[in-house]
Amino acid sequence: MTALMDATIEQVAALGAVTEMLVSVERTIGSLLAARDGLLALGSRLAVETAEQSEEPSADGVDLAMRAVAAEFGAALRVSDRTLQRRMLDAELLVTRFPRVWRAQGAGVISAAHARIIVDAGTHLDDETRREEYSERMVAFARTESANRVGREARRVADRLQPRTVDARHADARQERRVWLTNRADGMAELSIFGPAALVHGAFDRVTAMAKAAAAGGEVVECAHGSRSGRPHDGRTLGQTRCDIALDLLLTGAPAGHDTTDGMLARITPTVSVTVPVMTLLGSGTVPAELNGCVPIDGRTARLLAGSAAGWDRVLTHPITAAVLAVDRYRPSAELRRHLTARDSRCRFPTCGYAARDCDLDHTEDHALGGTTDADNLGHLCRRHHVLKHRTPWHVEHLGDGTFAWTSPTGQVHIDRPRAQNAETFTEDDSPPF
Repeated sequence: MTALMDATIEQVAALGAVTEMLVSVERTIGSLLAARDGLLALGSRLAVETAEQSEEPSADGVDLAMRAVAAEFGAALRVSDRTLQRRMLDAELLVTRFPRVWRAQGAGVISAAHARIIVDAGTHLDDETRREEYSERMVAFARTESANRVGREARRVADRLQPRTVDARHADARQERRVWLTNRADGMAELSIFGPAALVHGAFDRVTAMAKAAAAGGEVVECAHGSRSGRPHDGRTLGQTRCDIALDLLLTGAPAGHDTTDGMLARITPTVSVTVPVMTLLGSGTVPAELNGCVPIDGRTARLLAGSAAGWDRVLTHPITAAVLAVDRYRPSAELRRHLTARDSRCRFPTCGYAARDCDLDHTEDHALGGTTDADNLGHLCRRHHVLKHRTPWHVEHLGDGTFAWTSPTGQVHIDRPRAQNAETFTEDDSPPF
């Protein structure tokens, strides 16, 4: 039976009505997103204007003003202020440099996806006349084409209108090379690399060739991350083998092109932090272990890491509330620092997720002004929010029990409480665990 051949007139009419409504909703969403970009761009301009009013305007002052405004927006929306600041910069780029594209999105002529692709491809068009010509041509093209087709055409048109050579543009683009981590569900994560195409494609081709060679035969070995490699009958796909080999190279390989004569970089080993309830460690718990305070991982991996660790902290928690009671270690170090790392687990600015181990330990009340060095006056702040606290109108107060109250420049108060510990809790009705 051919699909929809037996549909009634009423069903076809209903499908047409749903399609029309879907198109209308998509246009409305695009218009609202354009309105949001307008507001974000306005916030960016307010930050710049405020910074320029100071007696000694500077790039550092503009950046601090942007941080303060982004923090105001982020705390109100419960979104990371880093994310908001990136959105503000993107919105400013769209609204001020590509106003025709922004207006077309606001009118529902093109979608937000179309607008983003057009702006990305034309970002390096510095001449306003060429940029306007580019915008006009691409908005007209995008009216009847999908976003992926617009992307191909946009890159072609932008390249023809760009007076700078590919070599010059590539030299600038290389400055943006980076590696970043994205956590995923079920104990998984993504490691992304943005770099020169020739090198990235070459690395991918080499890993692929290694994966194919491993599938063709070889000795079964235990990889550094617990996977098995070798036999053609081990059941892995090419993608799985490619992943296992790439992780092995990153975890155990030496960067020959960057290492010192004494092999300093080759001696560096990876470090992760795992929080695992004792019942889970024993194999009978229901709360999964956590990696670096944010990613659940499987029990086998947690037990493997715990068993091979030279030392580990024991965090004693309340059996009902899971609040931190004490922290000790089989090889003790600074007790207070361990306690605060366990209590905070992350930066204590609302919406920030930076791990405590990557943060500064800050006195809420300045030590030079009489602030005490204890758990009720200390908290972890990432460098960004440490600077925000000291150099912008944002103010923080420690309410006790690890609770912080942040007051924004507009007077809004945002409460940040310690993250619940990764521990099992019990009620009086629960059976004893042993």
